[in-house]
Amino acid sequence: MAINVNTVYTTVLAVLNKEQRGYLTPYEFNSLAVQVQLEIFEKYFEDLNVMLRNPSNNTEYADRVKTLEEKINTFETSAAVTVTLSGEFGQYNFSAQSPAVHRFGMLEYTNGSLLPVEVEKVPKHEFLLTRRSQLTAPTQDYPICYIEGTTINILPGIASVASVNGSPAQVYNLEYVKKPADPSWAFTVGTVGQYLYDSGNSVNFEISDLDQSELILKILAYAGVVVRDPEVTQAAAGAAAQIEQSQIS
Repeated sequence: MAINVNTVYTTVLAVLNKEQRGYLTPYEFNSLAVQVQLEIFEKYFEDLNVMLRNPSNNTEYADRVKTLEEKINTFETSAAVTVTLSGEFGQYNFSAQSPAVHRFGMLEYTNGSLLPVEVEKVPKHEFLLTRRSQLTAPTQDYPICYIEGTTINILPGIASVASVNGSPAQVYNLEYVKKPADPSWAFTVGTVGQYLYDSGNSVNFEISDLDQSELILKILAYAGVVVRDPEVTQAAAGAAAQIEQSQIS
């Protein structure tokens, strides 16, 4: 479930204004919201790495590995992409992929009527060593790839004779993790200059609603810097740290 952006903003304002600590404009809030959502999103992967090294349990609603995987699964998606031949390599540049590729998952193609073939992703140095070996050289049944910048380089090049703009091409299936959409508290201006929430043009947080408390606290920690109140920053950062510790302990 998504987290309502208006709920978060009004909560942050309520805390800041309780003791007249300052005001956070929509522009400031939106900037902080984007930053904090991305921080929590990236922490899913770090926490999962930690949890996988710890003993798991069979409790349906208290398995932390399962919970983290469910949070990440929300952002897993796939797309049919066209790989074209460039020299000896098959190449695809995912910089224009929408939604954007945040973490590469798996690349595969269908070799005729056979089952799909997964392209193994390896580091560049291993890719270069493998292609020079007669024993381990990649084949259509055991292709390899490496990522350089935003370009996927594949060997062997491609397996079909289809073409795009006159160049040989083949459609592959790309599995990846997308980046969450940037949250935004949209507004109109009222008759006396007040900000009025515009739900139709707002974008909610896409991270799990289980992280709502941590999200608000982290935004408050940054907001304390914006309004120049170190007490807000210290209190919010301390509370957020306690939540983070409880999640991985």
